[in-house]
Amino acid sequence: MGQLEDMEMFVRVVEAGSITEAAEQLNVAKSAVSRRLKELEARLGSQLISRTTRRSNLTEIGAHYYEQATAILSEVNELNEQTSGAPTRIEGTLKLTAPLSFGLMHLSDVLHDYATLYPDLSFELDFSDRQINLLKEGYELAIRIGELKDSSHQAKRLTSIRFVLCASPTYLAKKGTPKVLGDLTEHDFIQYGLSKTNHLEVIDAQGERHTVALDSKIKATNGEFLVDMATKHHGIIFIPTFIAYEALIRGDLVPILQQYQLPNLDAYAVYPKNRFLSQRCRYLIDFLIKRFGDDPYWDKF
Repeated sequence: MGQLEDMEMFVRVVEAGSITEAAEQLNVAKSAVSRRLKELEARLGSQLISRTTRRSNLTEIGAHYYEQATAILSEVNELNEQTSGAPTRIEGTLKLTAPLSFGLMHLSDVLHDYATLYPDLSFELDFSDRQINLLKEGYELAIRIGELKDSSHQAKRLTSIRFVLCASPTYLAKKGTPKVLGDLTEHDFIQYGLSKTNHLEVIDAQGERHTVALDSKIKATNGEFLVDMATKHHGIIFIPTFIAYEALIRGDLVPILQQYQLPNLDAYAVYPKNRFLSQRCRYLIDFLIKRFGDDPYWDKF
């Protein structure tokens, strides 16, 4: 193995958090990773990671080596792509994580088209609502919805995520259609998440903000399940349109209180800061932006 490969191995150990996790991600034996790490330290004449029976930590020299190694590897990867002679050849493995409902409902056709366009590309996909540590778990790209707080990442906006208040026509015929925000207190509510309290904040036509407490009859952590409960007449739901759009198009759910402005979020492509972003990821981000746009198809109901 050459020095660049040893650098990559060391960086993977640091970011994975342990030799064991790094070995799993690299699909090699733990003993091989441990041996190469020792050989790297011997060649450098410095201990990079202090290892005890319970944990491993970067030494001061190791932290400096890690910072410089990641910069060098990014520059090498960028140089290789710039001089490969085949700038449109997209290959390798694209490791992507995305929210469960969004991934299942809206990425299948997109990734099918992208994979067809670039047949030499492989994919490792994690559709999950858990917040994945991209560096530690070895993912190069994530799709995330909402406010971004992790300063160690860079992000590029993909599209808008709008919300809708809606209910089934049968439920509204039975309980009455709310005319103003305060009417919601007389209705059953289907809530995303398991928090004990739930409030809805909206803006009226005059630009004033209003907050109303909602009485949640059903709580769950999956939007598709909640939409199903709403179509079965169990109450009013506040949900992203990308989850409810098919039921809205069919008329199984109908929007209510449309005179109020509901909160909006954005969907982002997120990737580690100060890292070279592979061409396969850059092309996919552009592909997603072009496919979804600022007026995504799921808002056309």
